Amino acid sequence: MPVEFLGIAATNDGSETTPRSGAAFDKEYTLRLARAHEDHDWDRVLFAYGSGSPDPAPAAAYVASRLDRLQTLLAHRPNVSYPTFAAKTFATLDQISEGRLTVHFITGGDDHEQGREGDTLTKDERYARTREYIRIVKKVWTAREPFDHEGEHYRFHDFVSDVFPVQQPRPNVSFGGSSPAAYTAGGAEADVFCLWGEPLAQTAQQIAAVQAAARAAGRTDVPRIQVAFRPIIAPTEELAWEKAHRTVAAIKERRAQGAAFTRRHHGQDRPQNTGSQRLIAIAEAGERYDRALWTPTAAATGGAGNSNALVGTPETVAQALLDYYDLGVDILSARGYDLLGDAIDFGRHVIPIVREEVAKRDAERAAERGAERDARRAADSDVGRDAEQTQGEPLPRAAVTG
Repeated sequence: MPVEFLGIAATNDGSETTPRSGAAFDKEYTLRLARAHEDHDWDRVLFAYGSGSPDPAPAAAYVASRLDRLQTLLAHRPNVSYPTFAAKTFATLDQISEGRLTVHFITGGDDHEQGREGDTLTKDERYARTREYIRIVKKVWTAREPFDHEGEHYRFHDFVSDVFPVQQPRPNVSFGGSSPAAYTAGGAEADVFCLWGEPLAQTAQQIAAVQAAARAAGRTDVPRIQVAFRPIIAPTEELAWEKAHRTVAAIKERRAQGAAFTRRHHGQDRPQNTGSQRLIAIAEAGERYDRALWTPTAAATGGAGNSNALVGTPETVAQALLDYYDLGVDILSARGYDLLGDAIDFGRHVIPIVREEVAKRDAERAAERGAERDARRAADSDVGRDAEQTQGEPLPRAAVTG
């Protein structure tokens, strides 16, 4: 199966290690970063969502109208707009981008952050709302006749849109989470299920949970799997680890200064969302896992979002990503701490290795399937010839006198 790479479409140059140098929405930097991804063979970029951050939809439209190939993953929280309105926004953006849109629906794992924009539902209520919201959006994208909706969270009558996506029947829906409720909702509704980078064993367990939820929902297919990492690469292993330790030191310094990412838990000892809790537990159990996974970056941020690193040379990090590909992960999300420079370096030095190795794996698997198919045909042919040879032959004497 083909592999895809997802980067970040930040609207400014700030990160966990570096304060931003300008406004929250720096138009020139936003386009420059996106163009670096397009020029270095990334497939798509994520326009993330935060309660006080620049609105990702117009930022995505701005970039899409100026680039030719790069696809967009647009994050959206259902609490911020009515689903009929959102569906039209997404369809319009798919038109602007000429069919390069995927929508990532965020249920929200932190009550305080959700409450900043007036969302007072409980976590379970939010998941129920998200499922209803996604179903409405899908129907608005595809219905050509007016329809009514009477649900738990939304009610409307006689609605039909006049703008439809370029992609038919509809754009893909992306969903993420690490709780049973997330597996249930995403397994039922998502085309792509997103996970944060964890050790291979835990990732395999999560993939199995998502697939089981999809089957329980009556699906005949399963969501594609995306996994996110923070790569830290350098020409040698020694230089990569020196860079990794400098990165953690910079994160801790920014945290001591009260950087925004450190306030996500709002004074709580532990984060509310299951994904961050899992990252912290993994970090507490050990620093290094598998080929290159390193947890101190996650520990330093308090499990804030995508924060586990892959450390090493481009070859080491590429092989680590291929380990996840072999588990069934075919969308690899990567974001460095120097957003622009790391996007270029990763595109130059890691992506080509992974794509080449995936092509080899796919060719080998295709050859194996072809050989198995030929063997079955040969066996069937032998059985057929044996049957022809025995037709019309006299029965053995024992059978006649029986």
